[in-house]
Amino acid sequence: MIFVTVGTQGRFDRLIRAIDEWAGTRGRTDIFAQTGPSDFHPLHIRSAPFIGADEFRQHVEVASLIVAHAGMGSIITALELGKRILVMPRRADLGEHRNDHQMATAQRFSEQGRILTAMDQQELCEKLDQLQNPTSSERLNFEVSPNLIRTIRMFIETKSVQFNDKDASA
Repeated sequence: MIFVTVGTQGRFDRLIRAIDEWAGTRGRTDIFAQTGPSDFHPLHIRSAPFIGADEFRQHVEVASLIVAHAGMGSIITALELGKRILVMPRRADLGEHRNDHQMATAQRFSEQGRILTAMDQQELCEKLDQLQNPTSSERLNFEVSPNLIRTIRMFIETKSVQFNDKDASA
């Protein structure tokens, strides 16, 4: 099963549309997508705009591949559970985010060999074709330090609080 997630903070129709078209042309019926606040309605994959944290984790646990935006929550959960993840970062120039921090996140994790990255729809489909028949949903061979995961989570939570405090004072 392939689990696709775009988070909850905005549309990422470019990713959902690419996955839906890929699934239709390849005859894949084992894909579930959490689409976020999207106006695009997939024809070939099962989807829901939002799912709870427990359901999200269940989808990640049973998936043989995760396809996601380059959000830290998605990446951390996949790494924590030892799952292969293919990310396509949101782009500010396409109105998918306020800046290009997801491009930097994807590049950094990709350089470390921890994630697979596709920068556009064509590359996403090419990599999906290469990964089309994952052999199992076993954990990846590398170990992710629990301390690293805790540190990243604390950093994200601190930055989130700081960001929200700035919004409240504006």
